[in-house]
Amino acid sequence: MTASRPPLAVVVKGWPRLSETFIAQELVALEAAGHSFEIWSLRHPTDIKRHPLHAQLQAKVNYLPEYLYQEPERVWHARAIAQELPGYAEAYRIWRADLRRDLTPNRIRRFGQACVLAAEMPDEVLGLYAHFLHTPSSVARYAAIMRGLPWSFSAHAKDIWTSPDWELQEKLSAAHYGAAFGATCTGFGARHLQELADTPDRVDLVYHGLDLSRFPAPPERKARQPQDPIRFMSVGRLVEKKGFDRLIAALALLPAGLDWHWTHIGGGGLGDLLQDMARDAGIADRITWRGACDQPEVIEAMRSSDLFVLPSRVASDGDRDGLPNVLMEAASQTLPILSTPVSAIPEFITHGTHGLLSEDSPEALAETLLYAARHPQELARMAGAALDRLRSDFGMDPGIAQLSKRLTAMLHGG
Repeated sequence: MTASRPPLAVVVKGWPRLSETFIAQELVALEAAGHSFEIWSLRHPTDIKRHPLHAQLQAKVNYLPEYLYQEPERVWHARAIAQELPGYAEAYRIWRADLRRDLTPNRIRRFGQACVLAAEMPDEVLGLYAHFLHTPSSVARYAAIMRGLPWSFSAHAKDIWTSPDWELQEKLSAAHYGAAFGATCTGFGARHLQELADTPDRVDLVYHGLDLSRFPAPPERKARQPQDPIRFMSVGRLVEKKGFDRLIAALALLPAGLDWHWTHIGGGGLGDLLQDMARDAGIADRITWRGACDQPEVIEAMRSSDLFVLPSRVASDGDRDGLPNVLMEAASQTLPILSTPVSAIPEFITHGTHGLLSEDSPEALAETLLYAARHPQELARMAGAALDRLRSDFGMDPGIAQLSKRLTAMLHGG
């Protein structure tokens, strides 16, 4: 006899992804809480490495056609099945209305992927849950309408701030087959989505938090003196919103007598440009570019560094960070933090109490870097306070409990 398939379909943009440990952490925790699901990924993995968390997940992973032309037979077969589903005509109508306002290949691809998802999801599926409110939620929404199922989402950063209001409003409205509920990981983002929703209680604030059981206890850090060398480090994709171009400009402004080194971890499309900037500024020999690393490598680097620097800013297209998990990971290792007051970062870091928040100009960043180098005792005090805050207010369990409650209610018609 064939075993029953899970009642929940989880739609993600790509699986696995090194830059999205918060998703892996959440899904592993949901499995531990008793939820059974399959993952439906819109893209195949591009990262060579994987985090240990990815190996812990038991869920089956299914890959939808990344580009429709790559699997034409699968797509056309799925559409024929989808056309027989009770909600296909309504899903097609809604998609056509979306397409008129967003005439892009991506919008066309979303509907094709939704047809495959609706056709191939097991009969046992009772609801869908999408990570990110843009493309994955569109695919989940169209497929859910076809199948007559509820859907839900978790929103993060780019998906909130670069999606048009008309699309967010419709995804947050019962009258437009919107989500049964949504979760987002910052108060800043939650307030924005609640204002757009037909009813504010459609959106929950659910901090990702950190599962501290997965991290080593913080190291015994040797007291640094103001005249000692200082080791800066950053973790983040090399994209505009992370602000690393301004950090490189800031590093070039530091006084010649300061002995510093900066290590960067992460991939991204601006790597060549940023390395050229460092060479032009004459500081390339003080920078190590490590590329993508798995989480144990990241934590080891944090344990041997003196200051974590994340100069986040609002990108030209409106994209911005939410509350980056790497800040909490740095706090877990009592690594002092320097960041910027962008988006939800001040929800975790209060300037002067839990870390340093600088404006994102090169001049302001340079001044704050120099202050950090010259005040190691202040940094140590703030790092201890950040760890205390992490332990008291940003654990993972409360958020998982709320999300589990919402998913259970959705799957059982609550």
